[in-house]
Amino acid sequence: MMPGGLSETKPATPEVQHIVNQVKLQFESRENRIFDIFKAIVYRTQVVAGTNYFIKVQVSDADYAHLRVFQSLPFENQGPSLVSFQTGKTRDDPLTYF
Repeated sequence: MMPGGLSETKPATPEVQHIVNQVKLQFESRENRIFDIFKAIVYRTQVVAGTNYFIKVQVSDADYAHLRVFQSLPFENQGPSLVSFQTGKTRDDPLTYF
């Protein structure tokens, strides 16, 4: 992986699900909806001054969202922040930079 480039797509891990859980309220607030399903499926990372996570999240039986979450460096002691997202995605949509 080149510096600043996106990693390959990987299956979501418990760590990634934890990050998704931490930004769920931010997502629901911006969408003005409550989601019963909020499951990380796959993710990619981009190392910057911290890490950008691009995460495909299942939000209903057939609907998915792509989240871009920034996690600052550990010494900054800040939780993950939802930077942007895309809705109306399917399980098969590729996870790309946005």
